[in-house]
Amino acid sequence: MEATSKPPSLWQLLKRKEVFGWTMYDWANSAFPMIMMSSILPIYYYKVAGKTLPGNHATVYWAYTTAAALLIVALISPIVGAMADFSGAKKKYLTGFALVGILGSALLYGVYTGDWLKASIFFIIGNVGFAGANVFYDGLLPHVAAENERDMVSAAGYAMGYLGGGLLLAICLGLIMTAPDEKVGFFTRLSFLLTALWWLVFMIPLWKWVPEPKRRVLADEVGMNPVQAGFSRLAHTFHKVRRYNELWKFLLAFWLYNDGIGTIIKMATIYGTEIGIDSNTLIATLLMIQFVGIPFSFFFGWLAGKIGTKRAIYITLGVYALISVGGYFMSQAWHFWLLGFGVATVQGGSQALSRSLFSQMVPKSQSAEFFGFFSVSAKFAGILGPLVFGVVGELMGSSRLSIVSIVLFFIVGGYLLTRVDEEEGMRVAQEEENLILQEAVA
Repeated sequence: MEATSKPPSLWQLLKRKEVFGWTMYDWANSAFPMIMMSSILPIYYYKVAGKTLPGNHATVYWAYTTAAALLIVALISPIVGAMADFSGAKKKYLTGFALVGILGSALLYGVYTGDWLKASIFFIIGNVGFAGANVFYDGLLPHVAAENERDMVSAAGYAMGYLGGGLLLAICLGLIMTAPDEKVGFFTRLSFLLTALWWLVFMIPLWKWVPEPKRRVLADEVGMNPVQAGFSRLAHTFHKVRRYNELWKFLLAFWLYNDGIGTIIKMATIYGTEIGIDSNTLIATLLMIQFVGIPFSFFFGWLAGKIGTKRAIYITLGVYALISVGGYFMSQAWHFWLLGFGVATVQGGSQALSRSLFSQMVPKSQSAEFFGFFSVSAKFAGILGPLVFGVVGELMGSSRLSIVSIVLFFIVGGYLLTRVDEEEGMRVAQEEENLILQEAVA
């Protein structure tokens, strides 16, 4: 798709079926991070599944569970990304991983008091499916949006995710809060089933309207099967990524600051539960984040067009650093509301703009392969944040120092981002794309 001199409006973009279908997958799969990572499951894990664990061990084990899930995804993402590029099967691979995530979500319905290990295993299954599918979802972005449309389309995806995840959370919260005391556990577990169903139903627009990108086979890959080609492309990408100096510097920066973002998202609710914030406040705040985040996602897409993508990301990282420090002093419900509002203003913008910036510095026809690296940089880094959170919490017997330690990820990641020359990165990516088109035989 060729870039135009003036990008279309948001409404014009969403009228294109392939763009609308792509953004609807954010609506569909955002149910998982909203219900399972951020709100209902962490509280259920602490109060029910981990009820028999001493002290703050439920918080610590949740951190380790998150790190284990990210490790698995980090190990498999690059090879399956390369295989999908070779096979012309980004949508098929996305579907396979999504179904794994849906299964893991549904299995959590069977978790009861003391079943913390079972809850950890099922969450890992669901998280592997969720994160694995996102490699291919992100890899479809360059195929549905021109270069000068990607900031807005990427932000629109996050906004749709906020809306979809928020609506499901409101439904689940309504069921749980209005249930008789003896039925609260049942309706909490029912929310896990509803997450699976929501994800399955609302990914249909992507199946119907987003086309599978054209398959391109390089001359030296003729006769290979997808697994062989996947390993071949992976080795080739590791070799050539050294030529992408600006992309590599961006990955290192993203590796750090996104780890801080992910740790806050995954640990905030269980941390709040540990220090005594009531469950209704925690979940209601997360519901507020979903809807406040919608206009701010679009705002940062607009702001990036005015001041540049990198400068807009710097603003989000500064807010996150303040949130980490504020979390150390949090003790009352209104503190959680205030910090939650801060997260709402920057969460969608930081991630959407990072995804967009990365997509502009990779060859379009190898987007899934490179987004595999993008995923690996996030997931391997994502292991470190929850791991640090868990280790600090276990050593100190409290998670207050764990939350403030996350500020280092934003400071160092932000500094590394200042060293990235995105214009040079885009030039190198376009040169590589031209070479790929010349070498393609299918």
